[in-house]
Amino acid sequence: MNRLLASAAALSALGAVLLAGPAAADTTLKLVEVITSPARTETLKGIVGQFEAANPGTKVEIISLPWSEAFQKFATMVSAGDVPDVVEMPDTWVSLYANNHLLADLTPYLKDWEHTSDLSDRAVTLGKVGDTPVMLPYGFYLRAMFYNKDLLKEAGVEAVPTTLDEFAAAAKKVSALPGKAGYCMRGGPGGLNGWVMFSATMAGDNAFFDKDGKSTFDSEGWKKGLEWYINLYKDGLAPKDSVNWGFNEIVAGFYSGQCAFLDQDPDALIAIAERMKPEQYGVTTFPKGPSGKAFPTIGYAGWSMMEPSEHKDLAWKLISTLEGPEGNVPWNKMTGALPALKSAEQDPFYQSDAFKGWFAELADPNVVPTIMPTDLEEFAFFKDSMAISSGQKALLGEITPEDLATEWADYLTKSEAKFLAK
Repeated sequence: MNRLLASAAALSALGAVLLAGPAAADTTLKLVEVITSPARTETLKGIVGQFEAANPGTKVEIISLPWSEAFQKFATMVSAGDVPDVVEMPDTWVSLYANNHLLADLTPYLKDWEHTSDLSDRAVTLGKVGDTPVMLPYGFYLRAMFYNKDLLKEAGVEAVPTTLDEFAAAAKKVSALPGKAGYCMRGGPGGLNGWVMFSATMAGDNAFFDKDGKSTFDSEGWKKGLEWYINLYKDGLAPKDSVNWGFNEIVAGFYSGQCAFLDQDPDALIAIAERMKPEQYGVTTFPKGPSGKAFPTIGYAGWSMMEPSEHKDLAWKLISTLEGPEGNVPWNKMTGALPALKSAEQDPFYQSDAFKGWFAELADPNVVPTIMPTDLEEFAFFKDSMAISSGQKALLGEITPEDLATEWADYLTKSEAKFLAK
């Protein structure tokens, strides 16, 4: 994969030489969207339309890739020399493309941009690889806990759980109801977050590596957390078919009343708010572990300029339109992400009760957002392939929690060693 990606810039440059000729009157930029839904794409088209109106003669071709296939399809595009000008860049891909010199340095553009000072400190930090900004996060996906008020009442759960023990006890009571389960587990695509959050919270520490660069997945605390998570499924506190569930299935499981708890980002609000009344559900902080702390994951995505782009100044104008207040605010309202712009936090949309759980997490010193080790080139494969396969085997009892911990720790320890060697 790395060899294919490393050749992309050279292929693109060769294509430019072969196709060189008189400049066309119009310029077409290529924008790839990778976290796709019909509503998101329509919102993106609207923002892009504003850019096109402000830049006569410039057109933007939007390519929307389904998320389940986006990693492989985008890598194939790039390795074949079909490199876009701008891409929606998930956090788990940044290191791979940056380390292959395929993402442009945004430093000179940010230096003169009028809205740079409005970017949150977290956005500035997370958009860098090393000291180089190669991506502008448009928003953040922080996990909090949704709960179904009606199901908890029916099961006799009097208080919203605040600890892992209370959470498990409440899930057990709900699971005793006919056809109901306590927890909407995400055992399929995107499920790594659950494994990490519950394991780190049980361990009382979210460090992925010790001081010697060894993965903590096989440490006693994390192994205990992995086993605790597996037992949620084995003990029937999650639906049997949730071993294969992805985002759409867990969200549907919650709003349909199949299960009472759902750990998710604000983007789940889009579907839930359409199907449930505000008085039927709430959002609270992630339950705390024995240490008195919780470690929900925080993910992000943003906009990157590809280094082989022949229209970098125009590509930046497009990114600045997407990231500026007129683009970023409506985009985040559609995606449900917490805003990357400081000024956007004062928008009435984010002042509603539905967002109180996430802002409470950000304000609680005992809730520590966990950032995945996306600086590792191999992490994208680990998250999107390996973790799903072996995680499902562990849930189904085909391998032991110890086997799972060893497999994951060995893989990430080798990846970290490779990263440190560079």
